[in-house]
Amino acid sequence: MAYTTIQLAIDSGVATITLNRPDKRNAISYELIEDLLASLDEIAASSAQILILTGAGKAFCSGMDLDNLKALSGRPPEQSLKDSETMARLFRTLYDFPKPTIAAVNGAAVAGGCGLATLCDFTLAVPESKFGYTEVRIGFVPAIVSTFLLRQIGEKHARDLLLTGRIIDAQEAHRIGLINEIVAAEKLMSRAQELAAQLMENSPASLTSTKRLLSDHARRELDAQIQAAVRENAAIRSTHDFKEGIASFLEKRKPQWSGR
Repeated sequence: MAYTTIQLAIDSGVATITLNRPDKRNAISYELIEDLLASLDEIAASSAQILILTGAGKAFCSGMDLDNLKALSGRPPEQSLKDSETMARLFRTLYDFPKPTIAAVNGAAVAGGCGLATLCDFTLAVPESKFGYTEVRIGFVPAIVSTFLLRQIGEKHARDLLLTGRIIDAQEAHRIGLINEIVAAEKLMSRAQELAAQLMENSPASLTSTKRLLSDHARRELDAQIQAAVRENAAIRSTHDFKEGIASFLEKRKPQWSGR
């Protein structure tokens, strides 16, 4: 299948998805979401045993595309709900992916991009990489990613990142358990390939069964939490603060919050 916003390569049992919008810092567009979902389906059905996810250029993924961001506040409620459901499906598909996944984070991973980076089974990152959930800075709510983040790093660290919206460096991300390893930039992809080779020494059936077991442990709770998160994600888009946050961000000015 041909993709316009990503590159997909499968070689020696390893599938590599490269987010390929370097001029946009690999920002998440509706087209990118569609390409990612389709490529994940393709890899799941292929002979590939391991998935590596990385970004082209200097960033891994900078969050929502500005053009899409401009359009968010003008979309009707039913479309906002559908958008939220689609984003939740992407995150859930990556989280529940039947084959081991490795994120090779080559730069900034912000908001939804941070979600993509940290929902993989393993997250490797260069020392210069940055991480953060900046949604509250623009009147948005990190509803969907919060569901997974609580499981990954615990409530105290999750509250810190989600409520402050601050950006953290690779060292802090490693300290709190958001990423697994810090790897020099020139060794990032070779380390990802090395880890993939190590994983492929194990039984593919055992890996798949283990991943299914881990997903099943969380399934019932995640189902309910994600449904609530989708509703919250869609509802916030009709608020004055959300519209003001988007406008101030695009206009590069300080927001004037009203609390409604």
